[in-house]
Amino acid sequence: MKNLYLDIETLPAEKEKHEILRGIYQRKVESGRQKGTVEEFIESTGLDGAFGRIACISYAINDQPVKTLCDSEKKMLQEFWQIAGDIDLFIGFNIMDFDLRFIYQRSIILSVRPTKQLSFARYKSAPIYDIMYEWAKWNTNPNTKISLDALAKALGLPTSKGGEVEGKNVAQAYEEGKIKEICKYCKQDVDLTRKIYKRVTFEGKIG
Repeated sequence: MKNLYLDIETLPAEKEKHEILRGIYQRKVESGRQKGTVEEFIESTGLDGAFGRIACISYAINDQPVKTLCDSEKKMLQEFWQIAGDIDLFIGFNIMDFDLRFIYQRSIILSVRPTKQLSFARYKSAPIYDIMYEWAKWNTNPNTKISLDALAKALGLPTSKGGEVEGKNVAQAYEEGKIKEICKYCKQDVDLTRKIYKRVTFEGKIG
């Protein structure tokens, strides 16, 4: 069985799209569906595959070393889908609602054809194994959700947080040209995800 552990880092919309986004923001404000500043709205596109961008994709196949794709967004997506073609299980933390969703959306925007169509059906552990949902046993109560960092600490594993770059400041680091640091952080998340998956599934040595 071929497992793929993955994580992505994303960025808000590029400056060329800001004028379009200001128009969308204004219409939402007028309809009462938008709060906050236009700057906050543009920054939030880093969570939206329609206008946000992928900064890098880190992945590992089974127990192989973690690798990172860091190129033009279209090339990253093309390489990712080439790798994903014969994968049996996609494993990550919140990848159902974020990473894989974002990858699919950006693939549509950039006309990159996926090599397979994954089922995003809930309450299943294949072909997508989302650790966040599996830990909560698909309980939708917000109190049952846990962050990757918190779960790592609960399991006594070294956290990927605390370095120069974290998810909250990826956009700023990108503007400062710290691409290598962003990729390093992304790789650490994949390595941690793999360790947590093996603990959650009781794989390998226990105790």
